[in-house]
Amino acid sequence: MITSVLRDIFRVNLGAKKTERCLIFTDQMSPSEEIAAAVAEKRSKLKCVAFLASEIGKSFVREVDTRDFPSTGSHGAEPPEEIWKAAFGERTVRELNKKRLLTPLLQKKATDEEFSKAESVLRRFNKDAVDLVIALSYFSTSHTRFRDFLTRICGTRYASMPLFDFSMLEGPMNVDWRKLAKISAKIAGSINRAEKVEITTPNGTKLSFSIKGRKALTDTGILTKPGAFGNLPAGEVFLAPVEGSSNGRLILEWAPTRELSSPVTLVVKQGIVREIIGDEDFADELRRRLSDREENRNIAEFGMGTNNKAKRPDNILESEKILGTIHIALGDNSSFGGKVKTPFHQDFVFFKPTVSLVSKDGSKSSLMKNGKLQVTP
Repeated sequence: MITSVLRDIFRVNLGAKKTERCLIFTDQMSPSEEIAAAVAEKRSKLKCVAFLASEIGKSFVREVDTRDFPSTGSHGAEPPEEIWKAAFGERTVRELNKKRLLTPLLQKKATDEEFSKAESVLRRFNKDAVDLVIALSYFSTSHTRFRDFLTRICGTRYASMPLFDFSMLEGPMNVDWRKLAKISAKIAGSINRAEKVEITTPNGTKLSFSIKGRKALTDTGILTKPGAFGNLPAGEVFLAPVEGSSNGRLILEWAPTRELSSPVTLVVKQGIVREIIGDEDFADELRRRLSDREENRNIAEFGMGTNNKAKRPDNILESEKILGTIHIALGDNSSFGGKVKTPFHQDFVFFKPTVSLVSKDGSKSSLMKNGKLQVTP
């Protein structure tokens, strides 16, 4: 089962070709990180998955380059220079450094003018970039310029697999990808006909926001077209709410990798988390992360899970894909239609949600009720 699913990552999900080059990377645990034993074990197993994937990949592509780099400590932070070199090529990174562009990119402080200059360099040397990326770092690289440049400019096909573990190979990775793609497209179509979203859950979460001018995207696991990007395991529809439009309360019962001992409440006003209420240890951790940068407080993403094989609530990579759930993320949304750039992106999953869509004329329709879809594929 395990080797079969790993083969399918190359054969089905990425559509790998014998002439192509693939980069696989993981991240090392930092001595400064406070890591529970169970989490440390999961992170060490990522290297095993990367090794197996690299060995299997050799029969599908011309070259597999496997790298391991120091942990960034945050979802959405840019990977280090060595990974940029492996992905974009030595010439590209040398030119970015020559023009003093790489450092502001890595720090997520680049101006629009610097972005434009960087894109010109990347287009000039885009043939040096790898064809495929399998990102097995514990901390996600999905919402980074590194990923955005690779997929949008270089045409690299990119599978993002943060927090991945072996159990997923027999669960949400063993799914009917065509059926998943069909329901995801149906949900995205419904959302894209609306201008506002209203959410409630049984635990007291209540949030509304504008999606006017924003487009819902699908993550279906089929990454065979040039520039395709998504999570594996896949299965979600997502978009960036209009900045400043979100208002309400988010009641967190789950952190990304564990159930909270008591709920944590996020008070949201004008698109920003203004207050964190709760005595749980995670509340203090979240206060610290949100105090690093004001942009970290941004309501960055609204998503809906579409994978009927996803079950685990204690791993955000899988839990945000569970059919019948929604997720809300804070921080960066610059790589999928938003305007906020920050080295932080954190998702939170909510169960048994009711999701209502408000159209331009003010009429309201139900997309999901108590975790049950109201549309048919």
